[in-house]
Amino acid sequence: MTMTTEHTEAQAQRMASAAGVETIIGMDGVNKWFGQFHVLKDINLHVARGERIVICGPSGSGKSTMIRCINRLEEHQKGSIVVNGVELSNDVKAVENIRREVGMVFQHFNLFPHLTVLENLTLAPLWVHKVPRRQAEATAMSYLERVRIPDQAKKYPGQLSGGQQQRVAIARSLCTNPKVMLFDEPTSALDPEMIKEVLDVMIELAETGMTMLCVTHEMGFARTVADRVIFMDQGEIVEENVPEEFFLNPQNERTRAFLGQILHH
Repeated sequence: MTMTTEHTEAQAQRMASAAGVETIIGMDGVNKWFGQFHVLKDINLHVARGERIVICGPSGSGKSTMIRCINRLEEHQKGSIVVNGVELSNDVKAVENIRREVGMVFQHFNLFPHLTVLENLTLAPLWVHKVPRRQAEATAMSYLERVRIPDQAKKYPGQLSGGQQQRVAIARSLCTNPKVMLFDEPTSALDPEMIKEVLDVMIELAETGMTMLCVTHEMGFARTVADRVIFMDQGEIVEENVPEEFFLNPQNERTRAFLGQILHH
């Protein structure tokens, strides 16, 4: 996939405007341990509102742990994380507020098998956000339209393909009107022919200006969508750059070795 001039210009404009936009996610000196294992080492990352970031790196490098810390699915032990002006701490209210602002799509779809697609989408709006049922269902249907499966609303997850289930999971996250979307390897559990349908939905979502952080090995997606690509290894951010520079001119030996493996599979 080649970078078009229009794409690089649009990207440059976005990054220029992002410089004047407030930071929606700030991670400063973030460290995390699992027992003796130091999984995140002095992570510093600032994400501007509307910015799209792709995070890549070898298995076990800390990518998923890092984004799971952003909505407190994992707890960091040192440093600070601020999301939309609220610092993550042991304050349960602060965590609840942040989770309302941050949608997350996992590798495995995490849908409730005994609920229909529509019921899966309306569960949080009805019970957490106290949205009236008619409004919750109308919102859910609009997002099913967006991910191109409104005709599946009455089905159960087990009746859908993996790609369809992941699109339901994306729609479900959007139903709470998040400010940020986190994607944790959203296509890695899918068959190859289903990957494109999910990535196409994510590309369309990116074009709406949603702030997105995506852990993925889909490098074509990174080139198309990302404002920045971040490479992690052994719990550290080793390199970050705009996609064109990241892929054509990686600065770090570990980045070069990783790209050499992943791009020539």
